[in-house]
Amino acid sequence: MQKHKVKIHSIDKVTHDVLKIVTEKPNKYSFSPGQATEISINKNGWEEKKKPFTFTCLPTDNYLEFTIKTYPKHENVTNELLTLNTNDELILHEVFGAIQYKGEGTFIAGGAGVTPFISIFRDLHSTKETGNNKLIFANKKKADVILEDEFKKLLGKSFINILSDEKVEGYAHGLITVDFIKDNSTGLNKLFYLCGPPPMMDAIEMQLAELKVDKKSIIKEDF
Repeated sequence: MQKHKVKIHSIDKVTHDVLKIVTEKPNKYSFSPGQATEISINKNGWEEKKKPFTFTCLPTDNYLEFTIKTYPKHENVTNELLTLNTNDELILHEVFGAIQYKGEGTFIAGGAGVTPFISIFRDLHSTKETGNNKLIFANKKKADVILEDEFKKLLGKSFINILSDEKVEGYAHGLITVDFIKDNSTGLNKLFYLCGPPPMMDAIEMQLAELKVDKKSIIKEDF
């Protein structure tokens, strides 16, 4: 399996706990929107500690971009990234990912589970093929919403937010329910793209089953 060492061009904060890391791009390196790679850090003791992160740039960009949620209590690759600087190196491993765009539908994301959808929607926008797709994005609080302004520009009213721990005017409040999916989807006969924490994914899949959505219409990635 081929590995690639890449230098970090920039590290910026997207939200209070989300980083955007931009790196150089190896020659002839390819991926599809929605895919990810395992990343380790080219630093003593971290070379073999890998963690999967999604590409959030376009495949045609001349750089690579990753949008990564950090967890202060976790002592792993994700938090070690907080110690890095420009010109430090990451190691890219295998490219993988079950989520790829296969047609119009409803995208349902929880927290950092939205990352595979960033590249997909950027790609659709670049080719003017955003169509009737919708994104339902579940978070705890408004401050947790990743790339809110960009998603509003990309999707307009088809960008639907729901917050579980905070009541904010203009945002739905609570957890995603059968009725919420029914009221906000592009249609139960269309595709459903899911990515989020396993308990949320299990709940959504049960709700889709209750709505008689064909299992073959569900495209998912555990996050």
